[in-house]
Amino acid sequence: MNTEAIWQFLSTQGADFGLKVLAAIAAWVVGRWLIGLALRVFSAALERGKRIDFTLATYLRSIVGVLLNLVLILAILDIFGVKTTSFAALLAGAGLAIGTAWGGLLTHFAAGVFMQVLRPFKVGDFVQAGGVTGTVVEIGLFGTSIVTPDNVHTLVGNNAVFSGSIQNYSALPHRRVDCTAKVANGVDPHEAIEKLRPAIAAIPNVLTTPPPDIEILQFTPEGPLLCVRPYCHTDHYWQVYFDVHKAVVTTFGAAGYPVPETPIAPRNR
Repeated sequence: MNTEAIWQFLSTQGADFGLKVLAAIAAWVVGRWLIGLALRVFSAALERGKRIDFTLATYLRSIVGVLLNLVLILAILDIFGVKTTSFAALLAGAGLAIGTAWGGLLTHFAAGVFMQVLRPFKVGDFVQAGGVTGTVVEIGLFGTSIVTPDNVHTLVGNNAVFSGSIQNYSALPHRRVDCTAKVANGVDPHEAIEKLRPAIAAIPNVLTTPPPDIEILQFTPEGPLLCVRPYCHTDHYWQVYFDVHKAVVTTFGAAGYPVPETPIAPRNR
């Protein structure tokens, strides 16, 4: 019975259905090309205007892209006879369906809108958000793309970003680099500090204002522990961090300081 029904459909409406399929494929290919062209023109217009920053421009481009693709899908459905009499009603129905099936996506979308309004960070900022630390490369409709320092592209849901704490390391002009240096018992810590000051100040990209902080942090069984805290721009954080450790090794080595050792209490027999 099913075979007869299929054969009857092909013999009576097969040619018409085949033409509709070809028309839908052609509409999809041409439509996608036109959407890409429209988005490029839209982005170029925003760049020429120079009134909207890159972060907001990318977000608006995502919204326009989604709307244009929705119009294309409606046009393809119309080819197959699915009438879209009311575009607004269809959008409302689609929104209700999406809200029922994927309510979480709407929370991410709403969070993305608030992020565009409140602007806790922008594209290019180095942040810690949603449990991920790295450089923001895109703020999308539903998620924020972050590249971590070990070069891993990570997508974090906007709601996870907006509902937690956000640390923007690029918001202020400078950042403190926290390092430590331990000197052995018997070494004058004040002398070690005075030897370190010019060495740390000479490191490239270390700021003179505010000056580096080098103080006694605490006392340990091996010897005094010094905090070495220069300031630099966020872009130079890791370069300064590693150069500080090199400067400590070089300075203490040139001064002939012994390596700190843990005291071993003699065992009573």
